[in-house]
Amino acid sequence: MHGTNFAHAHAALSPILRGVDERKDLEWVLVDLLDALSRDVTCIAVVCDAVHLGVWEGALWRRTAPLPVVMIVVEEYEDLLSPNFATLESLRRARADGCNVYVALLANGLQAARLLRFGDRHRILDTRAKYIMLHDFRLFHSELHYLWKRVVNVLFLRYHKKALGGVGGVGGDKSKAWFDLSTVPFPNPIKAVFVSRRVDIWRNGRFHYNRPLFADKTKNLNAEVLNVVYLEHAPSVLLMRNNDTNKIGGVEIEILNTLADKMNFKPNLYQSVNAEYHKWGQKQANGSFSGLIGEMMSGADLALGNLQYTPYHLDLMDLSIPYTAQCFTFLTPEALTDNSWKTLILPFKLYMWVAVVLVLLMTGAIFHGLARYYARLLEYRNEHKIITEKHEEQASKPVGVYLFGEVMNSILYTYGMLLVVSLPTLPSGWAVRLLTGWYWLYCILLVVSYRASMTAILANPAPRVTIDSLKELVDSKLVCGGWGTETERFFQQSLDEIGQKIGERFQTIDDPDEAAARVARGVYAYYENEHYLKYLSVKRKKWNVSMETQNSTNTTIMKLASDRELHIMTDCVVNIPISIGFHKNSPLKPLADVYMRRTVEVGLVEKWLNDAMYPIRALDTFDNEVKALMNLKKLYGAFIALAIGYFLSFICLFGELGYWNCVVKKDPNFDKYAMDLYYMKKK
Repeated sequence: MHGTNFAHAHAALSPILRGVDERKDLEWVLVDLLDALSRDVTCIAVVCDAVHLGVWEGALWRRTAPLPVVMIVVEEYEDLLSPNFATLESLRRARADGCNVYVALLANGLQAARLLRFGDRHRILDTRAKYIMLHDFRLFHSELHYLWKRVVNVLFLRYHKKALGGVGGVGGDKSKAWFDLSTVPFPNPIKAVFVSRRVDIWRNGRFHYNRPLFADKTKNLNAEVLNVVYLEHAPSVLLMRNNDTNKIGGVEIEILNTLADKMNFKPNLYQSVNAEYHKWGQKQANGSFSGLIGEMMSGADLALGNLQYTPYHLDLMDLSIPYTAQCFTFLTPEALTDNSWKTLILPFKLYMWVAVVLVLLMTGAIFHGLARYYARLLEYRNEHKIITEKHEEQASKPVGVYLFGEVMNSILYTYGMLLVVSLPTLPSGWAVRLLTGWYWLYCILLVVSYRASMTAILANPAPRVTIDSLKELVDSKLVCGGWGTETERFFQQSLDEIGQKIGERFQTIDDPDEAAARVARGVYAYYENEHYLKYLSVKRKKWNVSMETQNSTNTTIMKLASDRELHIMTDCVVNIPISIGFHKNSPLKPLADVYMRRTVEVGLVEKWLNDAMYPIRALDTFDNEVKALMNLKKLYGAFIALAIGYFLSFICLFGELGYWNCVVKKDPNFDKYAMDLYYMKKK
């Protein structure tokens, strides 16, 4: 026995039990109950007052000796809606140890009710455990009805001193005291008055009906109607309007239909008030919540709406096991920068162009060096009279060597070969001829590669300039935003510097269509899951298709000519698990998790996700088909190159005219009638 909080261990019996031997009978009924539960008990948490402390003596003590027990004895004046430190720590210890049986023996029903309210509000008590409590009408007040939608595995022990009308009579003394064991009427909804449901009768040391004491009440909900609040949000819930009829689909709708079929309930789907504006909902000034969360706090049984598995949502409701994980990223605008003017340099990367220029300069220099060496060799032979008359004639007129005799000419002819322009004549030097042949092979390979890359660039659409990482997003100086203050707080409390910078300029926005319009104007980046961003971008492109789910109160989506294309950032900011919501401490969650795990394992969730996103992806694929069309815009680079040539030519022309008029004509030796004499003097 551990985690014990004892007080008044030998207190006298309360006047409530005076003259009645209830304590002994209660001891034996608890022994029989624990015997019936012995296979499933992992730990017992006992909360009792001084009045019932003596029940744990004798047979009950010996029965619980092999089991871990956390015993908490509370004072009769202790307010269990705000328990003292010792009681609170003992309750936490019981929850941490995994106690799945709670025995609450409190003579004061109000004290027991306040304990349940405190344990449910702060999740100190495991509401899905098995509870054994004393029957008290004060537990069934209308203000406590919500508790019995959460604590359903409970037995109320009601003591009867004498049998009435043969209720307890199955032979023997009918005046023998007996216990009535009842439970909450789950799954039937509690109306204005709480009416418990009898489970069994304990009398003469045995159970009368021998029914299962804690049967699973969630396996068959007997076609009860459960309130399911939903929020339209791709891909979880999609509302498709067709004339006057609305059809609801999506991944979570399929999951809901599966759970309804297996657990036998009927979902009543509805939306919260002003769902388009409040969406998931936020905390109001009066402490209440709006939107979907507000409906869950008000009594809805399930919630559908792409709920993120986060501590914020877990504190307000229960979440199923995640059925998928979604990539949350930003919807960003594509840059309007047109790079068609760079068409001529796009086929090669920067380092390739550097290599081409270096090879051009180096090869031109080698050609020039070989030509000079060949010319000097001929001069040397001519000077030493070691060549024949034929050689002298060739030396006086070296064929082709003049092509590379000067540095500028050598570079120009080398550049001409790179452009596949043939030489005026073949050089006579064998060294130059061999180098020319191998250089031609290099030029052919280079030109073929350039032409192939150029053809691909002209045939395909121009490459898009996009934002694909958080660093690029921060450097772009775009305003970032999304829905809800929780998203803003997520970035502001980020541990990395980039996330904090995004949080500094994060702006919340309620209307996703308005957010998409801002993104199209190139001033905003919108944060959501990639599936919803795909749906939003396609919806903006195809506002007139039947799959549009836009409300009539919204303005028609108009795409202006200056609007940019929308792009989904390829890098994920974070991958977040997605779940279905249940009301706080819902008894439906354990069995629903079992069925959801099975649907995930067999691949149904993935199939439903593909089915939900198929119409959206199909529209986007059709719109983005690559068309190999040539237009004037793609040839901007050619016209720019021509314009640069014109510009440089005119500069050279005006330079020559200026030099002629300002320098040559003003020379004293200049004579326009004897130009040959002028140039001879210049030489």
